[in-house]
Amino acid sequence: MAAAVLFLLLSAALMVFSAKVPAFAEWYSEYIYPLAVNSIGRISGLVPFSVSEIGIYILLTAFIVTLVRMVIKIAGSKAGRSKTGRRKTTDAPSGLFASWISGVLLAAGILAFLYTACCGINYHRSSFSEEEGIITYQYSADELKDICIWLTEEVNARAGEVARDGNGLLTLEASAREGGVEAMRRLSGEFSSLDGYYPEPKALIISEILSYQGLTGIYLPFTVEANYNGDMPAYDKPFTVCHELSHLRGFMEEQEANFIAFLACIGSERTDFQYSGYLSGWVYCMNALYRTDYESWQEVRGLLDEAAEPDLTANNEFWDRYEGTISETAERINDTYLKANGQADGVQSYDRMVDLIVAYFGNEISE
Repeated sequence: MAAAVLFLLLSAALMVFSAKVPAFAEWYSEYIYPLAVNSIGRISGLVPFSVSEIGIYILLTAFIVTLVRMVIKIAGSKAGRSKTGRRKTTDAPSGLFASWISGVLLAAGILAFLYTACCGINYHRSSFSEEEGIITYQYSADELKDICIWLTEEVNARAGEVARDGNGLLTLEASAREGGVEAMRRLSGEFSSLDGYYPEPKALIISEILSYQGLTGIYLPFTVEANYNGDMPAYDKPFTVCHELSHLRGFMEEQEANFIAFLACIGSERTDFQYSGYLSGWVYCMNALYRTDYESWQEVRGLLDEAAEPDLTANNEFWDRYEGTISETAERINDTYLKANGQADGVQSYDRMVDLIVAYFGNEISE
């Protein structure tokens, strides 16, 4: 029990201290966190499946099995006492429950510490845009329209170049896992804050867990792994693996991870990654234009190459299948989680990548 309390208190203290003293979070992300990536990340990276996913299944099974065993022992203890009138202190219901709950708290304490050390503190570090001097500003509808036209042209230039199946859907030319690492390493040559070791991202064995939550991927800090939904349409995968690898690099804000993923994909040597990046950016920016200037949205929407339409349709149909109470609850939980970690916009943070795209590329495309 003492160890469990120690882990929980240490985790809470580190989270509070990093929130109150940003300089500590900055120092930690630069000098301490990389040690976790280079040790835990390298070890978990030796196996082809998600270690965290398997670990979670084992913990849930152990929780249920030990709970049932405890209940059975308590029932047996009461029956034994009724016959003899005596029982050992360790076999008393209170003793059995105390032993079980101490084990549960120890596991919770260890997980809380791993989360804090490999994720939580990084929420309070400097953002990618701050480190790289990218300053967002209030842009006009015309500027956003120009960005959307540029993205449409880039998507169109690649829509007919990528491989497609009989249904016209994108098929990746090679593994998204290796491609994601290569894309992030290539981008780190331009942005030093992204430099470091990248383990290959992994598809969850039971990806439906993510599908029902409406998630394309997830960074699991307990084993420093970038995981993605292996069931979703192919065009989502390159962008998603780069997004999760951005979290692994210590950049936790969702809009920044989206922006980094966009840069990594469009800068990749692989055409399918470029297509995924531009099409993903197109979707976010076009959604913003739809809310801002519907007539301009209609105009730009009609410019998209028909070859890209099957990917968009398949994506919508895939996620529509999983809409319901579970996905809505998961979204509310994610929204609360993001807000609790300093992202005031919650799940809307993902959309803020549009601001970064306009800020970074606006002057370039207007010239």
